[in-house]
Amino acid sequence: MDDKKSVGMYAASHVKDGDVVGLGTGSTTAFTIKELGRRINEEEISIYGIPTSFQAKLLAVESNIPITTLDEHDIDIAIDGADEVDPTLCLLKGRGGALLQEKIIDYNANRFVVVCEERKLVEKLGKNFPVTIEVFPLAYRKVFESLSSFGKPVLRDGGKKDGPVMTDNGNFIIDLFTSVENPKSMEKELNDIPGIFENGIFTSKCEVIFMKNGKIVTLKS
Repeated sequence: MDDKKSVGMYAASHVKDGDVVGLGTGSTTAFTIKELGRRINEEEISIYGIPTSFQAKLLAVESNIPITTLDEHDIDIAIDGADEVDPTLCLLKGRGGALLQEKIIDYNANRFVVVCEERKLVEKLGKNFPVTIEVFPLAYRKVFESLSSFGKPVLRDGGKKDGPVMTDNGNFIIDLFTSVENPKSMEKELNDIPGIFENGIFTSKCEVIFMKNGKIVTLKS
């Protein structure tokens, strides 16, 4: 069993009968969602899921996890992935383009569990990935100009479609290539720019689970 699958399945064991679970987006949390589906079927636990993206919702429905919303329930535990994790357990997220819904759900959970590979642990955020920013299309040009003082902003291209990436919320993604010296300060400064809905710096209290030398390791902030 590879590290992603081991960590993803282990995280599912933290979910208790009756919990409302924030369902993260990505390849590692996909194993968590599938394992929760197995537990519903075989252990007959009763849970609800609040997905962080359309991708997570489709997988949850396929796994027979009942779906609910923040309007109807509070979140007991959110399980999500990360692109980078620094020594203070601040995170960089958003490579999958679901950062806005991820932050809303993860920050509103009573417990936030992060699943990742050991290689995602870095000394400073921004080492391997840019800071992802979700932007209202109307404000794209002015936001781009403002971000130039922080680093190198790049509008994320759609790849297999013409034009830029569109998020589940109908917004653009700008990837900001920079070194994050102070995550908490930069998270707030970026969100103060008119036209930015959210950025991929996560500074909320969390637990990080990963594999090291074949064993599960948990870090807590």
